[in-house]
Amino acid sequence: MSAKATSEPDRLHYRTTILPSSGWSLPDFHELIRYRDLLKILTARNISLIYRQSILGVGWAIVRPLITTIIFSLIFGHFAGFDQTQKVAYPIFILTGLVLWNFFASSLANASESVVSQSHILTKIYFPRLILPLSALGVAVVDFLIQFAILVVLMVIYGAAVSIYAPVAILFLIAASLISFSMSVWLTALNVRFRDIKHTVPFLIQTLLYLTPVIYPVEIVPQRWQWLLHLNPMFSVVQGFRWSLLGTEPPNWTWFSLSMLLTALLLLTGLVFFRRTESTFADIV
Repeated sequence: MSAKATSEPDRLHYRTTILPSSGWSLPDFHELIRYRDLLKILTARNISLIYRQSILGVGWAIVRPLITTIIFSLIFGHFAGFDQTQKVAYPIFILTGLVLWNFFASSLANASESVVSQSHILTKIYFPRLILPLSALGVAVVDFLIQFAILVVLMVIYGAAVSIYAPVAILFLIAASLISFSMSVWLTALNVRFRDIKHTVPFLIQTLLYLTPVIYPVEIVPQRWQWLLHLNPMFSVVQGFRWSLLGTEPPNWTWFSLSMLLTALLLLTGLVFFRRTESTFADIV
């Protein structure tokens, strides 16, 4: 719910009045800062809930990418012969893309469901609703750190050299975070009203995976069709992340810049839409 809080003295106590916002505007970022402790609590709780009742716990963050990497390496690397086109070992090539892709996919899936899955909180207390999708990103961050550690270990085992551009990888990680959050802000707000979004998100993630060079090298795509792949904002980001760590083909910086401009526009409009509709969340969920 979008709200504006005012306080007025009432003898020894203060009375807080919550007023719904009106018009189209950005969220109150000062209010988000005031509720930062709640953001930390919800983030910690989300991380705990994901792994607490599973047998492997955080081991799932290790098993899933390893098994996926092995399967993709056999199918695309060995059987399809893509490993012959790369200078680095194909398992490392795939895992480098998977680490960033899993971060994007996990944060998008978790955030888009965050409001509906925690509807019991909405009707009890007021807090900036944007905290819910923000807190959902914490699980993706933990998974990313674990999987990145696996990637480092695998690079040591295969003797893969780290590129001198490795520090630039942070830029592409931030870019993936922004793309994921800009999409999740829209999908979170829409998911409250249209439950079809719950079924759309997995399909969207799977479709984008095929349009992103995670499991295949860009070189196999004919030059005349590559511009279509660049319309996917994660295309340049994954390519840049791999280039910064392994020294492979660098991304097209023009397309990367256009992707970031599109992401900024999506994020700006998404935040305004989220603030406009959040006052109805508690009534709908």
